Parts: sequence; C-alpha cells; structure tokens
Amino acid sequence: MQSMKAVQVHAYGGSDVLTYGEAPRPIPQAGEVLIKVHATTVNPFDCAVHTGYVSGYFQYELPLIPGTDVSGVVEAVGAGVSTFRKGDEVYARAGVMRPGAYAEYVAAPTADVALKPASLDHVHAAAIPHVTLTAWQALFVVGELKAGQTVLIHGAAGGVGHIAVQLARLRGAKVIGTASVNIGFLRELGVDEAINYATTPFENVVKGVDVVLDTIGGDTQERSWGVLKPGGILISTVQPPSQDAAAARGVRQAFIATAPPIAETLTEVAALVAAGKFRPEVSHVLPLREIQAAHGLLELHHTRGKIAIQVA
Repeated sequence: MQSMKAVQVHAYGGSDVLTYGEAPRPIPQAGEVLIKVHATTVNPFDCAVHTGYVSGYFQYELPLIPGTDVSGVVEAVGAGVSTFRKGDEVYARAGVMRPGAYAEYVAAPTADVALKPASLDHVHAAAIPHVTLTAWQALFVVGELKAGQTVLIHGAAGGVGHIAVQLARLRGAKVIGTASVNIGFLRELGVDEAINYATTPFENVVKGVDVVLDTIGGDTQERSWGVLKPGGILISTVQPPSQDAAAARGVRQAFIATAPPIAETLTEVAALVAAGKFRPEVSHVLPLREIQAAHGLLELHHTRGKIAIQVA
C-alpha cells in the first residue's frame, strides 16, 4: 500500500494530539474520487473531532485523519464514476464520517464533490465547502430567510459568519452583524448594521429580527431570545437552543448539524463566484506540518474569515 503525508489523531485531546507523519494513501471505492489535496482549512468541527467532543455522534476509529474541506485535483476515480476524470480541479467536503483532508490525498463520494470555481485558487476554494453548507442550511433551508426580512448574525466575521452575511445579502435580507476586532471587515462585507459586542450589548440596540444565526453559544445565545419577533427563529451552529425557552417566548429554535450531499450547493456557489457575487476570505495560510499552530489560531476566536492549510 502506498503512503502519504498526513495529520492523524491517535488519542483525543488538545491540538497537541494532531500528529504530522506517514499514513496509508486511500484507494477510491465505487462512487468515489481520489483527490490530490492542494489546500484544506481548519474548522471548529475539526477541533470537536480531535478533542473527542463528537465521538459519541460519529463512530470514529483511531488513528483518524481530520479535515472537512478540500480543494485539489482528481487523481483517480472509483468504479462507476463518470462525472469526473483524472485532472479535474474540484472542491469538496470530506472527512465528516470518514478519513479527512489533512493529508496529501483524500477519497470522497462524488455526491460531495463539485468542479472548483475557475476564478479561485485552491486556497480560497478550500475555504468554501463546510462553512457554506452550514450557512446555506441555516439561513435558507431551516430559517427560510426571505427578501425584506432581518437577520442578526453573531460572529459575523468568522468562517460561517462571513459566508452567511454574503448569502443573506444576496437573498435581499437586512443584515446585522456582531464582531469586535474585525468590525471594519463587517462593513467591507456590506452589513446594514455592524455592532461591536465588546462595547455595545447587542440586545440594547436590536429588536424584532426574523432570524438569529448564533455561532457563539453560551451567554450570547441566551441574550438573543429577546431580539426575536414573535414567530422568529434562533438557529445555532454550536449549541442546541432550549426548546422550553423558545416556547415560552413564542419563537422557534434549531440546531444545525449539516449533512451531505453537498455537491449541488457547491455547484450553485461556484456560479455565484463566477458572477462576482460571492468570495471567501482567507486570513492565514499555513503548511500542513504546522497544523497545531493553525488550530491554535482558530481557538483565539477572532478569526477573520478562514484559516487555510497549503498542502501541495
């Protein structure tokens, strides 16, 4: 069996359990493509994987290769695959329930793979899949956001947040975003109202919103109930909101746990990129061997857009 460079988790713990070294190179099965990884990113979900936080939901076998985003080139195709061929530039979400993209090669089902936006390099293309599926499902599938409605996005400068701002604006919604050190970035994104949560309690200035997208949790989530209009919805990507609290206030709640397939969404997003209506932000690019440092940056919770990992 051929080997490759990869980051593996041999035991759950902090970012120090992310070990760079040799691992078996995957072989694409029926309905899969093997992707030579050019870039991946770090996501909070990847942190939840290496700490063991989601081990009760996903039956992982250790050692495990994390990594949910990938942009690269098709190296080989499995049996029955006719939609892609060797040499195609693609991007995908991988590794949620299987070995991931912190590696030189990753295998992914074609249902989660799409042609990479031609105008983006691999680093920026890799910044799209996981966070965009999360924001897309939260705003459009669960939140049913419509033109003319108002959405409050917490952590609007972060990975999910900055994508959600762009998607909500494209839908024609009024967008209110919270941030602190990245407040200027929110204005660049075109939010209608930017709130510095370090100086202004958002609940003092925001009322009657249709959708709250919470990427923070904790006290921020609790304080968000009061800004919703009757019948509005609080959607969290990090912590299930209380059903009792929602019922007591006459509002709704939801927790986003994104699921495949993602190829259709990625294809729609690629069209938005091509039209100049959508672009991911990448604030840091590190090599794969520095994955621990990349996770350390993410854990500071002040990321502007995404942190990318250059692999090839």
